[in-house]
Amino acid sequence: MQNPPAQTRNLNSKNAASSAFSNLLEPGRFLVGCNYWASHAGTRMWSDWRPKVILRDLDQLAEAGLRLLRVFPLWPDFQPIHLLRGYAGQPAEITDSNEIPLPEEEAAQHGGLSPTALDRFQFLADACAKRHLQLLVGLITGWMSSRLFVPSALEGLNPLTSSLAIRWQIRFARAFVRHFRHHPAIAGWDLGNECNCMGTVSSPHEAWCWTSHLVNAIRSEDLSRPILSGMHSLSVHEEGPWTILDQAELTDILTVHPYPLFTPHCDQDPLDTLRPTLHAAAESLLYSGIGRKPCCVEEIGTLGPMLGSEEQAAAYARTVLFSLWSCDTRAFLWWCAYDQNRLGFAPYRWSALERELGLFRSNRRPKPVLHELSRFSRWLETLPFQTLPPRLTEAVCLLTHGQDSWGAAYSAMILARQAHFDLVFRKADQRLPDASLYLLPSLSGASPLPQQAWETLLDRVANGAILYLSIHDAFLSSFQDALGLQINSRFKTPAPLQIRLLSEPPTDPPFTVPATYGYELAIPGSARILAEDQEKRPLYVQIPFGKGQMFFLTFPLEIQLASVPGCFHRPTAPPFWKLYAAFTPWLRRERLLHALPPEIGATEHPLDRSSRVLVLVNHSPATREFSFLLPHSWKIQQILYGHPPSGERLCIEKNDAAVFIIERGRHTQ
Repeated sequence: MQNPPAQTRNLNSKNAASSAFSNLLEPGRFLVGCNYWASHAGTRMWSDWRPKVILRDLDQLAEAGLRLLRVFPLWPDFQPIHLLRGYAGQPAEITDSNEIPLPEEEAAQHGGLSPTALDRFQFLADACAKRHLQLLVGLITGWMSSRLFVPSALEGLNPLTSSLAIRWQIRFARAFVRHFRHHPAIAGWDLGNECNCMGTVSSPHEAWCWTSHLVNAIRSEDLSRPILSGMHSLSVHEEGPWTILDQAELTDILTVHPYPLFTPHCDQDPLDTLRPTLHAAAESLLYSGIGRKPCCVEEIGTLGPMLGSEEQAAAYARTVLFSLWSCDTRAFLWWCAYDQNRLGFAPYRWSALERELGLFRSNRRPKPVLHELSRFSRWLETLPFQTLPPRLTEAVCLLTHGQDSWGAAYSAMILARQAHFDLVFRKADQRLPDASLYLLPSLSGASPLPQQAWETLLDRVANGAILYLSIHDAFLSSFQDALGLQINSRFKTPAPLQIRLLSEPPTDPPFTVPATYGYELAIPGSARILAEDQEKRPLYVQIPFGKGQMFFLTFPLEIQLASVPGCFHRPTAPPFWKLYAAFTPWLRRERLLHALPPEIGATEHPLDRSSRVLVLVNHSPATREFSFLLPHSWKIQQILYGHPPSGERLCIEKNDAAVFIIERGRHTQ
């Protein structure tokens, strides 16, 4: 694919806010960019101010085709307030950096912000507007690269719970947003960089209150731009105080920072294989599904050369870009623009991890990953449609209490992609969307879901839906009445389970997975046994229920696979996805592609009744050639990316994609 020339945009003060707003919130939009600190200074860019270097940086980033930068007004540089103390160290007065008192009226109006720092940010924003670079502004940048940054007046306080610290953060947000709310370069306000790392909170209520204070401060000055969460590692339920639902209630766009090293179950396989390349999409879909808000990948990267080569990082980025675009994630922002390995101050002197993460080396030479971001960003601008229509989905994956929610969601997403259906996520106690298939993966604990939710599910199945459930140690009321199964006994398993699918040849080796519990089941005559263990006990059962079907698995496939390295991509790994493929024949499927290799992810996006976009992503570090057959009357109308099929065969290069527009012949409409 040749790189097309980058399109230009008109940005002016009259329409910039609405233009930027639509770019981030309009479904099907996708922006590519990076997080930016000046190449010469990292976190000291505002105090070691070198405008010529910054202009050179911005020229490089714009010329590379990047469209969105996330930038950080470092808290103590922009709000340099000092606390003077008197007798016995008692607080006496808050002043500016020159020890000039800050009267309350002035503090309320100007927030104690530095005029010099504001002028420098104005320079940056003006330069970005001229280069058609949009900005996400991380307002409270008090946490950066494993170091806490706070104004000296607030040192020793918990920024998330101290009323004094929160008061000054509110003043910061109001004053900064008021100053820049008409600037055409600003696309959105980010609460700050991973502010949940600035301190501790004792409950979700404290986290909610801190977030609410900042959001209300921003909205009091600017209603035209979206507010982004800026948080990472949110909880599905209330396992931790920072939850997806709370952030979704208060902000407009949720954010994920899907680094494999820091996310459970992710740092197990090579970066260019299935599990890592689906990580960002799975986490984004989890947040947007639970929160019912758009999501963007606000930070992403491979964390430097100790985890993979530059070539592998480029392959990883290419695969992830296509995956995120197809899932309606709104942005992809690499961490970060420039390597910081020549900076000898904290946090860079503390941690080798923070030094070699850039798109450019410290000598300004680009890395291979930059080529992938540049090529993808420019390719988007050549497409014949402005927004990618939503993908077809068949399933709802319901996450329940008592389980490892992320492990269950992550594995379910991968298995569904291998079995070639698509899902959305919800909590089991949320309103249940209509779907052909419902997944209850790895049910655990005494109270996995409310009784009303369970009864609603059963009613959906009785009316024709499919329900799949796998179980760890869960309790379900009316289980025998609902499924017609009787549990004669439950016991701890002395050894890993060996699973034999009865649909496979008896000579095929069994699947082996770790398991905690085993079950002795009495099977009704209407049931069909799909798999047995090494002692011929039923493990996987299909049961008719009203007009629908239930599929019951007696072990928690999803959370077990979540911790098994290589189980999704190694040639010798059992095809666990076939357990999901067992119920796909019963789906009410609108999609056209079915028989694809498990490492090829495919999404379908209807443009209208007679045309759709196909996005096929090769999640393997090897070129794949496979049978590619469209139903009768459907033809490829346009090749947007990748190789054309050769006869009935399609070839996709390693960690690459194919994107087609297909069209149905008029005589069949």
